[in-house]
Amino acid sequence: MLRNSEIQAMTDIGKFRAVAAKDLEEFIYCGDKKHMDADLTNLREQRLIAEREIPHGETSPRRLVALTKEGHRLLDATKTVPKGQVIYHGFTKAREAHHDADLYRLYQRGLENVNRDGGTKIRVVLDSELKKLLYRDLARAGRTEDSSPAKADIAERHGLRVVRGRIPVPDLRIEYETPDQQTARIDLELATEHYRFNNIVQKVRAGFSIYARTQDAPNLRRVLEQREITAEILSL
Repeated sequence: MLRNSEIQAMTDIGKFRAVAAKDLEEFIYCGDKKHMDADLTNLREQRLIAEREIPHGETSPRRLVALTKEGHRLLDATKTVPKGQVIYHGFTKAREAHHDADLYRLYQRGLENVNRDGGTKIRVVLDSELKKLLYRDLARAGRTEDSSPAKADIAERHGLRVVRGRIPVPDLRIEYETPDQQTARIDLELATEHYRFNNIVQKVRAGFSIYARTQDAPNLRRVLEQREITAEILSL
């Protein structure tokens, strides 16, 4: 029998493929590291999660946590996760795992806006899931990346826009229900110092909320200002 906090931790981990232990400590356990370590130890011993210390090029190695196949099956079997919410298991490559973990922090920032709106029935959609649905519909329509009315219709169906013939996809989408039972969404992008100018402009014009790590945000803002592009870069 798992504690509620253990189920909550597994659910959040599964939504993002990998999550940093320090972020679980902050957002689920409210800074109670002893409680978190006890839960993660229990989940590890039951082979429901896996942990790795993964090297990071800019900081010290990060302690990341992911679901195992057994953990994924348990959440499926117990119907713990809301219908329609995709859950992942296993680690990806180191760089991708760090990116997944960063998206969890990005989600927490977006969640602040959802909570202010009184949002409920929250669903997390990662870019891989959204791309899969988008490309499926484009393939069915028999269209390529060339601009066409059909492409614009497909983009709109997925809450996206065509920008210079392409359909930008956000790193993270948060879908939720408003108090008047309307479906709403927030599209979030995590920009880095390695973003090309055209790439970030495309994301801005797509209407995404752009966030960046604290150390990257000033330079990204400066680049946009130099090109006279009006956009808000929020610090993560």
